[in-house]
Amino acid sequence: MSASLHVHLDAVGGVAGDMFVAALLAARPQLRPRVLADLAAVLPAGCGTPTLSDGLSGGIAACRFALADDADSPAAGPHPHAGDAPDDQHRHGSRFAELAQRIRAASLHPGTAEQALGILTKLAECEGRLHRQALDEVHFHELGDWDSLMDVVAAGSIAAALAPCGWSVSDLPRGGGLVRTRHGLLPVPAPATAELLREFRWRDDGIGGERVTPTGAAILAHLVNAAAPPAAGGVLKHVGVGAGTRELAGMPNILRALVFATEAAQSAAQGGGDEVIVLSFDIDDMSGEEIGVAADRLRAADGVLDLTLGSRQGKKGRPVVDFRLLLQPQALAAVSRLCFTETSTLGLRWRREQRFCLERSSDRVETGEGTLRRKRSLRPDGQSALKVESDDIASCDGLIRRRQLKRRAEQEEPDR
Repeated sequence: MSASLHVHLDAVGGVAGDMFVAALLAARPQLRPRVLADLAAVLPAGCGTPTLSDGLSGGIAACRFALADDADSPAAGPHPHAGDAPDDQHRHGSRFAELAQRIRAASLHPGTAEQALGILTKLAECEGRLHRQALDEVHFHELGDWDSLMDVVAAGSIAAALAPCGWSVSDLPRGGGLVRTRHGLLPVPAPATAELLREFRWRDDGIGGERVTPTGAAILAHLVNAAAPPAAGGVLKHVGVGAGTRELAGMPNILRALVFATEAAQSAAQGGGDEVIVLSFDIDDMSGEEIGVAADRLRAADGVLDLTLGSRQGKKGRPVVDFRLLLQPQALAAVSRLCFTETSTLGLRWRREQRFCLERSSDRVETGEGTLRRKRSLRPDGQSALKVESDDIASCDGLIRRRQLKRRAEQEEPDR
């Protein structure tokens, strides 16, 4: 399914879990009851209450997201986010296995657990590589016990509610200086942040401090495909601004979310087409058997709509096999990697194309040979075309017999 929405994040001041949640809930306030219900199902009694508040950052109106106690003050001290140093009094750390089990055991809205676990696992796998630990042994020293779990679950709830959705982010502010951790003073960006955001683009705006936190980095790593092509245009529908607690010199400490209805979704809503990726490459040094295996595996990959093979003549008179794949846009990065894995190609070509498709439906008809599936397409003039699935008549012996069965099935009314 093509994404109907695309969210672009402008990392003006930085990216942290609380800033992400605040920005998206400011842009899509109708998601607040869902997100708060999911948090109530995960957070233990007495740990504090998730709150959203309006305020200013650098003179810009923004929303803030925090865990507050009964007296409306932060239950775990200042909420950890870009630029904040850890507060040892309130940061005890939590094991990945325990947090993951709490998420799995909670009664959450559809999709929330999968998305939240995806974010948490990204962070845990990164910490495991940095400290050479197995996943279940990972202990999040730099995360608050409950406020960071709150950010992860809230972000997962938002991602699930908006799916299918594309995500992108501006160049990230690198920051500078040192950040205090349980392992001592470490350079900014913190090791986990740098590891999670490989292949993302960064910028130096001259303002130091921690600008992207590990939790913010894990959310980006889970949602944003840094290798994907730029998003196609769309209609801007919603804008939300989330703020952190730190004040920055010369700029607001905000993350802005722009929510677009994609051009493909707009066209589909108007009875038009959608957007696809055409990916192609040439092969002149694989055997017929190898090409057949590669084509089958690529054709079965998620997001591949079609694959065709063509024959041409290359340099020095060599026979060349031309692979041409039709993809859903969000599948480009994954399918590209698979092409390099399954074939000997050294390079790929791709382009975006618009397409129009006829309205289609399917049904089944009972015959003496069994149940046959049929596909029906509707022409603009109201005429329809009907075709029987060839696999369903392949077991019938004899070409003439198969043709007779196909012709009869295409004339019969479906069995209701």
